[in-house]
Amino acid sequence: MKPWLIILLTTSLIYSCKEEKTSETSTTNTAQKALVESLTLQVQQHPDSSPVRMLLVNALDSMGNFAAALAQVDSMIYRDSLNNGLWFAKGQLQESLKDTTAAIRSYENAVSIYPSVQSQLSLANLYAEKGDKRSLAICQSVGRLGLERETVAHCDFIAGVYHARTGQPQKAVPFFDRCINNNYTYMEAYMEKGFIYFEQKNYTQALQVFDKAITVNNQYADAYYWKAKTNEAAGNKTEAITDYQRALGFDKNLQEARVALERLGS
Repeated sequence: MKPWLIILLTTSLIYSCKEEKTSETSTTNTAQKALVESLTLQVQQHPDSSPVRMLLVNALDSMGNFAAALAQVDSMIYRDSLNNGLWFAKGQLQESLKDTTAAIRSYENAVSIYPSVQSQLSLANLYAEKGDKRSLAICQSVGRLGLERETVAHCDFIAGVYHARTGQPQKAVPFFDRCINNNYTYMEAYMEKGFIYFEQKNYTQALQVFDKAITVNNQYADAYYWKAKTNEAAGNKTEAITDYQRALGFDKNLQEARVALERLGS
């Protein structure tokens, strides 16, 4: 086959794939909008139907319209203020809106009504991010329930985050290790552990952690990004460029990687 024909066919194939993806995205968006419109009409016709309204909440959430979804949840809480599930749903939406303070209040309400493990751990996670010691008390309480390893992994991760945020990295790392031992696919634990070594300028250890994360999930864009960032800090420009490119390959919206490549002249 002639070289120019190979190029022509390759270009045609790439264009065709892009067209197909664009078409799929457009079809999905159209279907989601149609679903929201249908559910909105049903809610207007049956305003007291919580199941239908919750379907609308889920549809709005999947579209990223968190504010509208939150408004629907608020309307249900107005009618049923002692439903812990609604307060939990409100907290999740507030987290999506980056309103951590409000999310904490919602999770606290959920836990006060019924202390489900899910609500407790969501609250503990936000406490940990703020360096609030109550996160440890919740994890210890949940840990005593003798639940499955996945829940234990969550507790260890949250405890690790608390110690990391309160400037105690030497205590944080063992918790992240325990988390990974209970769930080796817990990517956030690898990342938090890697961050600690990066901040300590222990680039060799940081690279080992990010490499391990990539071994576990070779399509995890954040791991490639932080491996690249570590290589850049260590003066390994070529390796940094390669991993920034890989990060972008898996997450086109990773603007930090794009900026880094421009900075490095690639």
